[in-house]
Amino acid sequence: MRKIKFVILFLTLTLSISGFTQDKPAYRLFNNSGKAAKYNKMIQDLSNSDMVFFGEYHTNPISHWLQLEVSKSLYEIRGKDLFFGAEMFESGNQLVLDEYLKGFYPEDKMLPEMTQLWGNFQTDYKPLLEYAKENQLRFIATNIPRRYASIINKNGIESLEKLSPEARALISPDLQKYFDPSVKAYAEIAQYMGEHVPPNILNIQMAQASKDATMAYFSLKNFNEGDLLLHFQGTYHSNYDQGIIWWINKIRPGLIIKSITTVMQSEWDELNKEEKETIADYIIVVDDNMTQTKRD
Repeated sequence: MRKIKFVILFLTLTLSISGFTQDKPAYRLFNNSGKAAKYNKMIQDLSNSDMVFFGEYHTNPISHWLQLEVSKSLYEIRGKDLFFGAEMFESGNQLVLDEYLKGFYPEDKMLPEMTQLWGNFQTDYKPLLEYAKENQLRFIATNIPRRYASIINKNGIESLEKLSPEARALISPDLQKYFDPSVKAYAEIAQYMGEHVPPNILNIQMAQASKDATMAYFSLKNFNEGDLLLHFQGTYHSNYDQGIIWWINKIRPGLIIKSITTVMQSEWDELNKEEKETIADYIIVVDDNMTQTKRD
Protein backbone atom coordinates (compact mmCIF):
# COMPACT_ATOMS: atom_id res chain seq x y z
CA MET A 1 0.00 0.00 0.00
CA ARG A 2 2.82 2.41 0.93
CA LYS A 3 4.45 1.66 -2.43
CA ILE A 4 1.21 2.42 -4.30
CA LYS A 5 0.79 5.69 -2.41
CA PHE A 6 4.38 6.65 -3.23
CA VAL A 7 3.83 5.97 -6.95
CA ILE A 8 0.64 8.04 -6.94
CA LEU A 9 2.41 10.90 -5.16
CA PHE A 10 5.34 10.72 -7.59
CA LEU A 11 3.05 10.80 -10.63
CA THR A 12 1.09 13.71 -9.17
CA LEU A 13 4.23 15.75 -8.59
CA THR A 14 5.62 14.88 -12.02
CA LEU A 15 2.43 15.96 -13.76
CA SER A 16 2.30 19.15 -11.70
CA ILE A 17 5.88 20.06 -12.58
CA SER A 18 5.31 19.17 -16.22
CA GLY A 19 2.20 21.34 -16.36
CA PHE A 20 4.03 24.23 -14.73
CA THR A 21 6.93 24.14 -17.21
CA GLN A 22 4.52 24.05 -20.13
CA ASP A 23 2.39 26.87 -18.77
CA LYS A 24 4.90 29.62 -19.67
CA PRO A 25 7.40 28.21 -22.18
CA ALA A 26 10.10 30.62 -23.31
CA TYR A 27 9.64 29.51 -26.91
CA ARG A 28 8.04 26.87 -29.10
CA LEU A 29 9.72 25.16 -32.03
CA PHE A 30 7.89 24.15 -35.21
CA ASN A 31 8.86 22.55 -38.51
CA ASN A 32 7.60 23.71 -41.89
CA SER A 33 4.57 21.47 -41.70
CA GLY A 34 3.34 23.57 -38.79
CA LYS A 35 3.90 20.76 -36.30
CA ALA A 36 5.89 20.92 -33.09
CA ALA A 37 9.53 19.96 -33.66
CA LYS A 38 12.04 18.42 -31.27
CA TYR A 39 15.33 20.23 -30.85
CA ASN A 40 17.53 17.14 -31.20
CA LYS A 41 15.79 16.03 -34.38
CA MET A 42 16.22 19.52 -35.80
CA ILE A 43 19.94 19.44 -35.02
CA GLN A 44 20.35 16.07 -36.68
CA ASP A 45 18.61 17.39 -39.78
CA LEU A 46 20.65 20.61 -39.85
CA SER A 47 23.90 18.70 -39.42
CA ASN A 48 23.33 17.01 -42.79
CA SER A 49 23.28 20.36 -44.60
CA ASP A 50 25.91 22.41 -46.40
CA MET A 51 24.62 25.71 -45.04
CA VAL A 52 22.21 26.71 -42.30
CA PHE A 53 20.83 30.25 -42.12
CA PHE A 54 19.60 31.28 -38.68
CA GLY A 55 17.24 34.25 -38.92
CA GLU A 56 17.04 36.33 -35.77
CA TYR A 57 15.20 39.28 -34.40
CA HIS A 58 18.22 41.41 -33.54
CA THR A 59 17.19 42.17 -29.96
CA ASN A 60 15.42 38.92 -29.14
CA PRO A 61 17.24 37.01 -26.37
CA ILE A 62 15.74 33.65 -27.36
CA SER A 63 17.23 34.01 -30.85
CA HIS A 64 20.66 34.70 -29.41
CA TRP A 65 20.53 31.97 -26.79
CA LEU A 66 19.49 29.38 -29.35
CA GLN A 67 22.13 30.54 -31.82
CA LEU A 68 24.79 29.62 -29.29
CA GLU A 69 23.08 26.36 -28.36
CA VAL A 70 22.69 25.35 -32.02
CA SER A 71 26.37 26.21 -32.55
CA LYS A 72 27.40 23.90 -29.70
CA SER A 73 25.12 21.11 -30.87
CA LEU A 74 26.33 21.24 -34.46
CA TYR A 75 29.94 21.34 -33.31
CA GLU A 76 29.39 18.13 -31.34
CA ILE A 77 28.39 16.43 -34.60
CA ARG A 78 30.47 18.15 -37.27
CA GLY A 79 33.51 19.35 -35.34
CA LYS A 80 36.01 21.37 -37.36
CA ASP A 81 33.80 21.16 -40.46
CA LEU A 82 31.67 23.85 -38.84
CA PHE A 83 32.31 27.54 -39.47
CA PHE A 84 30.31 30.68 -38.87
CA GLY A 85 29.25 33.72 -40.86
CA ALA A 86 27.31 36.78 -39.76
CA GLU A 87 25.52 39.86 -41.03
CA MET A 88 26.75 41.68 -37.93
CA PHE A 89 30.36 41.85 -39.14
CA GLU A 90 31.31 43.73 -42.31
CA SER A 91 33.69 42.20 -44.84
CA GLY A 92 36.27 44.92 -44.26
CA ASN A 93 36.73 43.64 -40.71
CA GLN A 94 37.85 40.15 -41.70
CA LEU A 95 41.56 40.72 -41.10
CA VAL A 96 41.03 42.01 -37.57
CA LEU A 97 38.53 39.22 -36.90
CA ASP A 98 40.99 36.55 -38.05
CA GLU A 99 43.82 38.01 -35.98
CA TYR A 100 41.65 38.11 -32.86
CA LEU A 101 40.48 34.52 -33.37
CA LYS A 102 44.12 33.45 -33.59
CA GLY A 103 44.87 35.15 -30.28
CA PHE A 104 47.14 37.89 -31.62
CA TYR A 105 45.72 40.43 -29.18
CA PRO A 106 42.99 40.75 -26.52
CA GLU A 107 39.47 42.02 -27.00
CA ASP A 108 40.27 45.55 -25.81
CA LYS A 109 42.68 45.88 -28.73
CA MET A 110 40.25 44.36 -31.23
CA LEU A 111 37.19 46.47 -30.50
CA PRO A 112 38.63 49.88 -31.54
CA GLU A 113 39.72 48.33 -34.87
CA MET A 114 36.27 47.01 -35.78
CA THR A 115 34.14 49.37 -37.86
CA GLN A 116 30.37 49.61 -37.44
CA LEU A 117 30.31 47.11 -34.58
CA TRP A 118 26.73 46.64 -33.40
CA GLY A 119 25.69 48.07 -30.04
CA ASN A 120 24.57 44.67 -28.72
CA PHE A 121 27.84 42.95 -29.59
CA GLN A 122 28.78 42.27 -25.97
CA THR A 123 25.50 40.60 -25.00
CA ASP A 124 24.45 38.94 -28.25
CA TYR A 125 27.37 38.27 -30.61
CA LYS A 126 30.48 38.14 -28.45
CA PRO A 127 29.44 34.69 -27.07
CA LEU A 128 29.36 33.32 -30.63
CA LEU A 129 32.72 34.85 -31.46
CA GLU A 130 34.27 33.52 -28.26
CA TYR A 131 32.89 30.05 -28.94
CA ALA A 132 34.55 30.11 -32.36
CA LYS A 133 37.81 31.27 -30.78
CA GLU A 134 37.77 28.60 -28.07
CA ASN A 135 37.23 25.85 -30.62
CA GLN A 136 39.44 27.30 -33.37
CA LEU A 137 36.58 27.66 -35.83
CA ARG A 138 36.45 30.15 -38.68
CA PHE A 139 34.13 33.15 -38.37
CA ILE A 140 33.43 35.07 -41.58
CA ALA A 141 32.45 38.74 -41.73
CA THR A 142 30.03 38.52 -44.65
CA ASN A 143 28.18 41.84 -44.85
CA ILE A 144 28.92 44.72 -47.23
CA PRO A 145 30.52 47.73 -45.50
CA ARG A 146 27.65 50.04 -44.67
CA ARG A 147 29.26 53.01 -46.43
CA TYR A 148 29.13 51.20 -49.79
CA ALA A 149 25.48 50.20 -49.41
CA SER A 150 24.82 53.87 -48.65
CA ILE A 151 26.62 54.93 -51.84
CA ILE A 152 24.43 52.58 -53.88
CA ASN A 153 21.31 53.87 -52.16
CA LYS A 154 22.23 57.46 -52.97
CA ASN A 155 23.93 57.26 -56.36
CA GLY A 156 23.17 53.86 -57.86
CA ILE A 157 25.26 50.82 -58.67
CA GLU A 158 27.31 52.68 -61.27
CA SER A 159 28.91 54.74 -58.49
CA LEU A 160 30.83 51.67 -57.33
CA GLU A 161 32.95 51.84 -60.47
CA LYS A 162 34.72 54.85 -58.96
CA LEU A 163 35.93 52.76 -56.03
CA SER A 164 39.38 51.22 -55.83
CA PRO A 165 39.87 47.51 -56.60
CA GLU A 166 40.50 46.98 -52.88
CA ALA A 167 37.12 48.51 -52.05
CA ARG A 168 35.25 46.56 -54.73
CA ALA A 169 36.77 43.34 -53.34
CA LEU A 170 34.60 43.86 -50.25
CA ILE A 171 31.39 43.79 -52.33
CA SER A 172 29.80 40.94 -54.23
CA PRO A 173 30.85 40.95 -57.91
CA ASP A 174 27.55 39.18 -58.68
CA LEU A 175 25.38 42.16 -57.74
CA GLN A 176 25.01 43.70 -61.20
CA LYS A 177 24.95 40.35 -62.95
CA TYR A 178 21.99 38.82 -61.11
CA PHE A 179 20.06 41.66 -59.46
CA ASP A 180 16.34 41.34 -60.17
CA PRO A 181 13.92 43.93 -58.70
CA SER A 182 10.99 41.56 -59.26
CA VAL A 183 12.33 39.09 -56.68
CA LYS A 184 9.91 38.98 -53.75
CA ALA A 185 12.36 40.36 -51.18
CA TYR A 186 12.98 43.49 -53.27
CA ALA A 187 9.60 43.90 -54.94
CA GLU A 188 8.05 44.11 -51.48
CA ILE A 189 10.13 47.20 -50.70
CA ALA A 190 8.22 49.10 -53.39
CA GLN A 191 4.90 47.50 -52.44
CA TYR A 192 5.22 48.64 -48.83
CA MET A 193 5.57 52.23 -50.04
CA GLY A 194 2.20 52.11 -51.75
CA GLU A 195 1.53 55.32 -53.69
CA HIS A 196 4.68 56.98 -52.36
CA VAL A 197 7.31 55.07 -54.31
CA PRO A 198 10.31 57.42 -54.71
CA PRO A 199 12.01 57.91 -58.08
CA ASN A 200 15.18 56.26 -56.75
CA ILE A 201 13.39 53.04 -55.76
CA LEU A 202 15.76 50.96 -57.90
CA ASN A 203 18.70 52.32 -55.91
CA ILE A 204 16.95 51.45 -52.65
CA GLN A 205 16.25 47.93 -53.84
CA MET A 206 19.79 47.54 -55.13
CA ALA A 207 21.24 48.71 -51.81
CA GLN A 208 19.22 46.07 -49.99
CA ALA A 209 20.28 43.46 -52.53
CA SER A 210 23.92 44.46 -52.08
CA LYS A 211 23.76 43.19 -48.49
CA ASP A 212 22.23 39.85 -49.46
CA ALA A 213 24.50 39.38 -52.46
CA THR A 214 27.63 40.18 -50.48
CA MET A 215 26.68 37.88 -47.63
CA ALA A 216 26.04 35.12 -50.17
CA TYR A 217 29.32 35.85 -51.94
CA PHE A 218 31.50 35.58 -48.84
CA SER A 219 29.55 32.56 -47.62
CA LEU A 220 30.36 30.77 -50.86
CA LYS A 221 33.90 32.10 -51.10
CA ASN A 222 34.77 30.53 -47.76
CA PHE A 223 32.81 27.30 -48.25
CA ASN A 224 34.60 24.09 -49.18
CA GLU A 225 33.03 20.72 -49.90
CA GLY A 226 32.40 18.96 -46.61
CA ASP A 227 31.95 22.21 -44.64
CA LEU A 228 28.91 23.26 -42.68
CA LEU A 229 28.25 26.99 -42.56
CA LEU A 230 26.07 28.34 -39.77
CA HIS A 231 25.18 31.91 -40.70
CA PHE A 232 23.47 34.48 -38.49
CA GLN A 233 21.32 37.23 -39.99
CA GLY A 234 18.07 39.10 -39.54
CA THR A 235 15.01 37.10 -40.57
CA TYR A 236 14.36 39.40 -43.53
CA HIS A 237 17.56 38.18 -45.18
CA SER A 238 16.50 34.52 -45.27
CA ASN A 239 12.74 34.09 -44.80
CA TYR A 240 10.93 32.30 -47.65
CA ASP A 241 14.31 31.32 -49.17
CA GLN A 242 14.74 34.95 -50.20
CA GLY A 243 17.66 37.30 -49.63
CA ILE A 244 20.94 35.47 -49.07
CA ILE A 245 19.48 32.06 -49.90
CA TRP A 246 18.13 33.30 -53.23
CA TRP A 247 21.56 34.62 -54.17
CA ILE A 248 23.34 31.41 -53.20
CA ASN A 249 20.91 29.31 -55.22
CA LYS A 250 21.41 31.67 -58.15
CA ILE A 251 25.21 31.63 -58.01
CA ARG A 252 25.79 28.02 -56.97
CA PRO A 253 22.66 25.87 -57.18
CA GLY A 254 22.62 22.42 -55.68
CA LEU A 255 23.81 23.06 -52.12
CA ILE A 256 21.77 21.63 -49.26
CA ILE A 257 20.48 24.72 -47.46
CA LYS A 258 18.31 24.80 -44.35
CA SER A 259 16.89 27.77 -42.51
CA ILE A 260 15.64 28.73 -39.08
CA THR A 261 13.56 31.81 -38.39
CA THR A 262 12.22 33.68 -35.39
CA VAL A 263 8.64 34.96 -35.17
CA MET A 264 6.55 36.42 -32.39
CA GLN A 265 3.47 34.50 -31.30
CA SER A 266 1.08 37.11 -32.71
CA GLU A 267 2.85 36.93 -36.08
CA TRP A 268 2.73 33.14 -36.12
CA ASP A 269 -0.99 33.21 -35.40
CA GLU A 270 -1.57 35.45 -38.43
CA LEU A 271 0.39 33.32 -40.91
CA ASN A 272 -1.66 31.15 -43.21
CA LYS A 273 -0.85 27.48 -43.91
CA GLU A 274 1.24 28.25 -47.00
CA GLU A 275 3.27 30.89 -45.19
CA LYS A 276 3.98 28.54 -42.30
CA GLU A 277 5.17 25.90 -44.77
CA THR A 278 7.51 28.22 -46.67
CA ILE A 279 8.86 30.80 -44.23
CA ALA A 280 11.69 28.48 -43.04
CA ASP A 281 12.50 24.86 -42.30
CA TYR A 282 12.25 25.51 -38.57
CA ILE A 283 10.41 28.27 -36.77
CA ILE A 284 11.10 29.59 -33.27
CA VAL A 285 7.91 31.13 -31.90
CA VAL A 286 8.50 33.56 -29.05
CA ASP A 287 5.98 35.20 -26.71
CA ASP A 288 5.24 38.82 -27.62
CA ASN A 289 6.11 39.92 -24.08
CA MET A 290 9.66 38.54 -24.20
CA THR A 291 12.18 41.00 -22.76
CA GLN A 292 14.42 42.51 -25.44
CA THR A 293 18.15 43.11 -25.42
CA LYS A 294 19.45 46.59 -26.23
CA ARG A 295 21.07 47.32 -29.60
CA ASP A 296 22.14 50.96 -29.08
